[in-house]
Amino acid sequence: MTFETTLEKHFPGSILLEDYINQTYEKLTPLGFTNENTFACVSVCRDEITKPLLDQTDLVWGEVFDFSSLAGSLTLGKTGFAAAASHAPIIDGLERYIFIAMPHIAISQKGEIGIVYREGRSGASHACGALEAIINEIDNGKLHLQLDMDDIEQSILKTKIFEKLQYGEKPDLVRITKITHKIIVEDLERLIQVSEKEPYDYAVLTGIMIHGPEESNYVYPQSFYAVT
Repeated sequence: MTFETTLEKHFPGSILLEDYINQTYEKLTPLGFTNENTFACVSVCRDEITKPLLDQTDLVWGEVFDFSSLAGSLTLGKTGFAAAASHAPIIDGLERYIFIAMPHIAISQKGEIGIVYREGRSGASHACGALEAIINEIDNGKLHLQLDMDDIEQSILKTKIFEKLQYGEKPDLVRITKITHKIIVEDLERLIQVSEKEPYDYAVLTGIMIHGPEESNYVYPQSFYAVT
Protein backbone atom coordinates (compact mmCIF):
# COMPACT_ATOMS: atom_id res chain seq x y z
CA MET A 1 0.00 0.00 0.00
CA THR A 2 1.03 3.60 -0.55
CA PHE A 3 -0.25 6.89 0.78
CA GLU A 4 -2.17 7.51 -2.43
CA THR A 5 -3.92 4.12 -2.48
CA THR A 6 -4.87 4.34 1.22
CA LEU A 7 -6.13 7.88 0.79
CA GLU A 8 -8.31 6.90 -2.17
CA LYS A 9 -9.60 3.78 -0.42
CA HIS A 10 -10.74 5.45 2.80
CA PHE A 11 -11.11 9.13 1.87
CA PRO A 12 -11.94 9.35 -1.85
CA GLY A 13 -12.15 12.85 -3.27
CA SER A 14 -9.70 14.36 -0.80
CA ILE A 15 -7.89 17.48 -1.98
CA LEU A 16 -4.91 19.49 -0.83
CA LEU A 17 -5.64 21.73 2.15
CA GLU A 18 -4.70 24.90 0.29
CA ASP A 19 -7.01 23.99 -2.60
CA TYR A 20 -9.86 23.23 -0.21
CA ILE A 21 -9.68 26.60 1.53
CA ASN A 22 -9.28 28.48 -1.75
CA GLN A 23 -12.08 26.63 -3.53
CA THR A 24 -14.55 27.04 -0.68
CA TYR A 25 -13.71 30.74 -0.55
CA GLU A 26 -14.47 31.03 -4.26
CA LYS A 27 -17.81 29.26 -3.77
CA LEU A 28 -18.83 31.48 -0.86
CA THR A 29 -17.93 34.90 -2.23
CA PRO A 30 -20.92 35.02 -4.64
CA LEU A 31 -23.12 34.50 -1.56
CA GLY A 32 -21.68 37.61 0.07
CA PHE A 33 -18.91 36.08 2.22
CA THR A 34 -15.54 37.80 1.87
CA ASN A 35 -12.47 38.16 4.05
CA GLU A 36 -13.46 41.77 4.67
CA ASN A 37 -16.91 41.07 6.12
CA THR A 38 -16.71 37.49 7.45
CA PHE A 39 -15.35 36.13 10.73
CA ALA A 40 -13.86 32.63 10.66
CA CYS A 41 -14.21 30.16 13.55
CA VAL A 42 -12.18 26.95 13.38
CA SER A 43 -12.23 23.73 15.40
CA VAL A 44 -9.41 21.25 14.89
CA CYS A 45 -7.45 19.07 17.28
CA ARG A 46 -5.07 20.84 19.66
CA ASP A 47 -2.23 18.89 18.00
CA GLU A 48 0.42 21.23 16.56
CA ILE A 49 0.30 19.45 13.19
CA THR A 50 -3.21 20.83 12.60
CA LYS A 51 -1.84 24.38 12.62
CA PRO A 52 -1.61 24.54 8.80
CA LEU A 53 -5.42 24.55 8.64
CA LEU A 54 -5.58 27.48 11.04
CA ASP A 55 -2.80 29.27 9.16
CA GLN A 56 -4.38 28.74 5.74
CA THR A 57 -7.77 29.90 7.00
CA ASP A 58 -6.15 32.97 8.51
CA LEU A 59 -4.34 33.66 5.23
CA VAL A 60 -7.52 33.47 3.12
CA TRP A 61 -10.27 34.60 5.50
CA GLY A 62 -8.42 36.72 8.03
CA GLU A 63 -8.05 36.43 11.79
CA VAL A 64 -9.46 33.20 13.24
CA PHE A 65 -11.36 32.42 16.45
CA ASP A 66 -9.96 29.08 17.65
CA PHE A 67 -12.65 26.61 18.82
CA SER A 68 -10.14 23.77 19.07
CA SER A 69 -10.22 20.85 21.49
CA LEU A 70 -8.99 17.24 21.47
CA ALA A 71 -9.78 15.55 18.14
CA GLY A 72 -11.44 18.76 16.94
CA SER A 73 -14.43 18.22 19.22
CA LEU A 74 -16.48 21.21 20.31
CA THR A 75 -16.22 21.55 24.08
CA LEU A 76 -16.36 25.36 24.23
CA GLY A 77 -20.11 25.27 24.95
CA LYS A 78 -22.66 28.04 24.58
CA THR A 79 -20.49 30.56 26.40
CA GLY A 80 -17.49 30.07 24.13
CA PHE A 81 -19.67 29.99 21.05
CA ALA A 82 -21.44 33.19 22.09
CA ALA A 83 -18.07 34.90 22.52
CA ALA A 84 -17.06 34.00 18.96
CA ALA A 85 -20.46 34.96 17.56
CA SER A 86 -20.03 38.53 18.70
CA HIS A 87 -16.78 39.32 16.90
CA ALA A 88 -17.75 39.64 13.25
CA PRO A 89 -17.78 43.09 11.67
CA ILE A 90 -21.28 44.52 11.33
CA ILE A 91 -21.71 45.69 7.74
CA ASP A 92 -25.06 47.10 6.63
CA GLY A 93 -26.54 45.72 9.83
CA LEU A 94 -25.46 42.13 9.07
CA GLU A 95 -22.88 39.76 10.56
CA ARG A 96 -21.31 36.87 8.64
CA TYR A 97 -19.44 33.83 9.96
CA ILE A 98 -17.85 30.69 8.61
CA PHE A 99 -17.49 27.65 10.86
CA ILE A 100 -14.77 25.14 9.93
CA ALA A 101 -14.65 21.96 12.03
CA MET A 102 -12.65 18.76 11.46
CA PRO A 103 -11.04 15.84 13.25
CA HIS A 104 -7.72 14.68 11.84
CA ILE A 105 -5.86 11.50 10.90
CA ALA A 106 -2.43 10.68 9.49
CA ILE A 107 -1.37 8.39 6.67
CA SER A 108 2.31 7.57 6.13
CA GLN A 109 4.13 7.30 2.80
CA LYS A 110 3.72 3.51 3.10
CA GLY A 111 -0.03 3.86 3.59
CA GLU A 112 0.03 3.21 7.34
CA ILE A 113 -3.02 4.74 8.98
CA GLY A 114 -2.39 6.93 12.00
CA ILE A 115 1.36 7.19 11.45
CA VAL A 116 3.08 10.55 11.13
CA TYR A 117 6.71 11.61 11.50
CA ARG A 118 7.25 14.78 13.51
CA GLU A 119 10.23 17.06 13.12
CA GLY A 120 12.88 16.40 15.75
CA ARG A 121 11.61 12.90 16.64
CA SER A 122 13.25 9.82 15.15
CA GLY A 123 10.40 7.35 15.61
CA ALA A 124 6.87 7.23 14.31
CA SER A 125 4.22 9.32 16.02
CA HIS A 126 0.42 9.10 15.88
CA ALA A 127 -2.62 11.16 14.88
CA CYS A 128 -5.08 11.44 16.28
CA GLY A 129 -3.58 10.45 19.63
CA ALA A 130 -6.78 11.15 21.57
CA LEU A 131 -8.76 8.79 19.33
CA GLU A 132 -6.06 6.11 19.43
CA ALA A 133 -6.19 6.25 23.24
CA ILE A 134 -9.91 5.48 23.09
CA ILE A 135 -9.29 2.58 20.68
CA ASN A 136 -6.67 1.20 23.09
CA GLU A 137 -9.14 1.30 25.96
CA ILE A 138 -11.66 -0.63 23.89
CA ASP A 139 -9.08 -3.20 22.77
CA ASN A 140 -7.84 -3.70 26.34
CA GLY A 141 -11.35 -3.99 27.76
CA LYS A 142 -10.63 -1.29 30.33
CA LEU A 143 -13.14 1.48 29.72
CA HIS A 144 -13.24 4.60 31.90
CA LEU A 145 -16.47 6.45 31.19
CA GLN A 146 -16.78 8.53 34.34
CA LEU A 147 -16.03 12.25 34.10
CA ASP A 148 -12.37 12.81 34.93
CA MET A 149 -11.91 16.38 36.13
CA ASP A 150 -8.22 16.11 35.21
CA ASP A 151 -9.10 14.99 31.68
CA ILE A 152 -12.39 16.72 30.89
CA GLU A 153 -12.05 17.03 27.11
CA GLN A 154 -11.11 13.38 26.65
CA SER A 155 -13.90 12.26 29.00
CA ILE A 156 -16.54 14.16 27.04
CA LEU A 157 -15.17 12.98 23.69
CA LYS A 158 -15.09 9.36 24.84
CA THR A 159 -18.67 9.45 26.14
CA LYS A 160 -20.01 10.88 22.89
CA ILE A 161 -18.14 8.32 20.80
CA PHE A 162 -19.47 5.41 22.85
CA GLU A 163 -23.00 6.66 22.30
CA LYS A 164 -22.42 6.13 18.56
CA LEU A 165 -20.94 2.63 18.76
CA GLN A 166 -22.81 -0.65 18.44
CA TYR A 167 -22.54 -2.92 21.47
CA GLY A 168 -19.28 -4.87 21.24
CA GLU A 169 -17.98 -2.84 18.30
CA LYS A 170 -14.22 -2.37 18.08
CA PRO A 171 -13.69 0.49 15.60
CA ASP A 172 -10.44 1.08 13.79
CA LEU A 173 -8.94 4.56 13.48
CA VAL A 174 -10.70 5.37 10.20
CA ARG A 175 -14.10 4.37 11.62
CA ILE A 176 -13.66 6.26 14.89
CA THR A 177 -12.43 9.37 13.03
CA LYS A 178 -15.55 9.36 10.85
CA ILE A 179 -17.71 8.91 13.96
CA THR A 180 -15.95 11.89 15.53
CA HIS A 181 -16.68 13.95 12.43
CA LYS A 182 -20.38 13.12 12.77
CA ILE A 183 -20.34 14.17 16.42
CA ILE A 184 -18.59 17.45 15.56
CA VAL A 185 -21.22 18.27 12.91
CA GLU A 186 -24.07 17.53 15.32
CA ASP A 187 -22.51 19.62 18.09
CA LEU A 188 -21.76 22.54 15.77
CA GLU A 189 -25.26 22.64 14.30
CA ARG A 190 -26.78 22.43 17.78
CA LEU A 191 -24.62 25.29 19.07
CA ILE A 192 -25.65 27.41 16.10
CA GLN A 193 -29.31 26.73 16.86
CA VAL A 194 -29.19 27.29 20.63
CA SER A 195 -27.07 30.43 20.50
CA GLU A 196 -29.11 33.37 21.73
CA LYS A 197 -28.26 35.67 18.90
CA GLU A 198 -30.06 37.65 16.22
CA PRO A 199 -30.06 36.00 12.78
CA TYR A 200 -26.79 36.16 10.90
CA ASP A 201 -25.38 34.70 7.69
CA TYR A 202 -23.12 31.72 8.15
CA ALA A 203 -21.44 28.88 6.31
CA VAL A 204 -20.52 25.43 7.64
CA LEU A 205 -17.43 23.63 6.31
CA THR A 206 -16.60 20.21 7.73
CA GLY A 207 -14.52 17.23 6.76
CA ILE A 208 -11.45 15.33 7.92
CA MET A 209 -7.95 16.79 7.89
CA ILE A 210 -5.40 14.25 6.66
CA HIS A 211 -1.66 14.52 7.27
CA GLY A 212 0.37 12.99 4.46
CA PRO A 213 4.07 12.46 3.76
CA GLU A 214 6.57 15.32 3.90
CA GLU A 215 4.24 17.58 5.90
CA SER A 216 1.56 17.59 3.20
CA ASN A 217 -2.02 18.11 4.30
CA TYR A 218 -5.32 17.17 2.67
CA VAL A 219 -9.02 17.58 3.41
CA TYR A 220 -11.70 14.95 2.94
CA PRO A 221 -14.67 17.31 2.31
CA GLN A 222 -18.02 16.59 3.91
CA SER A 223 -20.59 19.21 4.92
CA PHE A 224 -20.47 22.46 2.99
CA TYR A 225 -23.45 24.83 2.99
CA ALA A 226 -24.41 28.42 3.67
CA VAL A 227 -27.43 29.96 5.39
CA THR A 228 -28.16 33.52 4.34
